[in-house]
Amino acid sequence: MKYVKSSRLGRSAAVLALSLAVGCGSTGSSSPTTPPPPGAPTVLATTPVNGASNVSLAGNVSATFNKAMDPTTLTVATFTLTSGVTAVPVAGTVDYADPTVVFRTAAPLSANTTYTATISTVATSASGTALTTMLVWKFDTNTNLVPVSGVNLGLAGHYAILAKSGISTVPSSAITGNLGVSPAAATYITGFSLTADPSNVFSTASQVAGKVYAADYAVPTPSDLTTAVLDMQLAYTEAAGRTAGFAELGGGNLDRLTLGPGVYRWSSDVLITNVVTLSGSATDVWILQIAGNLGMGNGALIRLVGGARPSNIFWQVAGLVDLGMRVNAEGLFLSKTSITMGIEALVNGRLLAQTAVTLNQSTVVEPTPW
Repeated sequence: MKYVKSSRLGRSAAVLALSLAVGCGSTGSSSPTTPPPPGAPTVLATTPVNGASNVSLAGNVSATFNKAMDPTTLTVATFTLTSGVTAVPVAGTVDYADPTVVFRTAAPLSANTTYTATISTVATSASGTALTTMLVWKFDTNTNLVPVSGVNLGLAGHYAILAKSGISTVPSSAITGNLGVSPAAATYITGFSLTADPSNVFSTASQVAGKVYAADYAVPTPSDLTTAVLDMQLAYTEAAGRTAGFAELGGGNLDRLTLGPGVYRWSSDVLITNVVTLSGSATDVWILQIAGNLGMGNGALIRLVGGARPSNIFWQVAGLVDLGMRVNAEGLFLSKTSITMGIEALVNGRLLAQTAVTLNQSTVVEPTPW
């Protein structure tokens, strides 16, 4: 995780502004004109800022200190988040990456709610000096939540894997659903030992619980595939054009984040090395717009809770999609370039690539209709 260091002037202004905000609260804080003892840690900035409104429901709250802190003094007991006037505790975890501490909520925040974040004076610098004043700041979440509709896949939704230039595998992979390539010919589907149907409209393969289609098969397959590829490209464009409600969450690192339904945008690469949770109902929709690459490290997990369905999750990726060994991924992957899956990787969803798809003893299971 990277943090941008402010100039000395910017830091001083931030400290003063935050001290004023805290001093004006109802926590009994000391006067902002009283300087902290020499060596005492101070907070340079918080996210969200004190008094912020229309804050997203993504759920991460942070504070950046002016010096290194003792991580053992920054816990869920010393850094808390509560909601409403009755101060209902919010469940979450606390992580520290010098010099910023982050409270990661276990679930998305509620709309139209006032939240209060508190860091107690138990928080201590690495040199052993405690905060002199309890830090308290408040913010309000957004009130105008518009339900997100799904992306229309058209005929591309008839395929578990659809690619333009080729599909390859290191056996044995297992695919539940149809495969299709176009404008590439069947010779660009490798590693599957295809057996042509007598009609020559499709082929079958022992690794595929479905049918395999290519642009050089008998009619109506060529025209059907042309339409499916066009629909795939239109779906990619539609997903990329949705208005994002959340931007640059986690700086592109989604580890241990919980994402509620909505449209998310990142202007950089996105990485998952541990677990990211998507929390919502069976009718909720996620659209995740990624301008760079999407990478999942070995063993990484996309976890669905609350009834969320992979058919309602759209990963729109301008760069490469690289799913490492033994990952467990959920959703429909719309890649403008290629998609690669590692050994024993699993996708519950679809792989829709505008170049090639590469499998290595991998499993793809298309979403069940409902």
